[in-house]
Amino acid sequence: MSFQLPTLKYDYKALEPYIDAMTMEVHHLKHHAAYTNNFNAALEGSTLASLPVEEIFKDVSKHPVAIRNNGGGFYNHSLFWDIMSPNGGGEPTGELLKAIQKSFGSFSEFKEKFSAAATGRFGSGWAWLVLSNGELKIYSSPNQDNPLMDISEVKGYPILNLDVWEHAYYLKYQNRRPEYIQNWWNVVDWSAVEKKFFDGLK
Repeated sequence: MSFQLPTLKYDYKALEPYIDAMTMEVHHLKHHAAYTNNFNAALEGSTLASLPVEEIFKDVSKHPVAIRNNGGGFYNHSLFWDIMSPNGGGEPTGELLKAIQKSFGSFSEFKEKFSAAATGRFGSGWAWLVLSNGELKIYSSPNQDNPLMDISEVKGYPILNLDVWEHAYYLKYQNRRPEYIQNWWNVVDWSAVEKKFFDGLK
């Protein structure tokens, strides 16, 4: 297969009590695995199968919707796992913090605006922190869309994302999405986000 389900860098129980082990296991082995398998199936026999996923997204509006939905599901979850850690939480430092302060005034204001974008996303989707033309922007996308896609309202390089599909939190939080979002900040791996930030500046 062209694309593989990534191996997590921590155990399913590692993000407790903020994200429970059962949610992590089902989310990774069932939901993310299904997106990955369906993405490969949608690409089978196509010249797109040899391209990096970012290249596929550049013209995703020209491709079958199964590629958009499942490719987004594959990529979005891969990033999501990578920017979390059992040693997460706190605040960013260095150049990333400076960029956040420049774009949003302060880290607390950024956190409030990002949480509002995640809370306010109607139905299923994601909240994003995006490096766009050298500036940081917050927005939310429906379903499995992301800022690398040509259909995105805000285009750019994603450095942080939060899954607000119900499958990401319902076993533990039921309909309490704001509580899930508030607790999620405790597992954000700012060193991983900073690495994405510098990658996006290249």
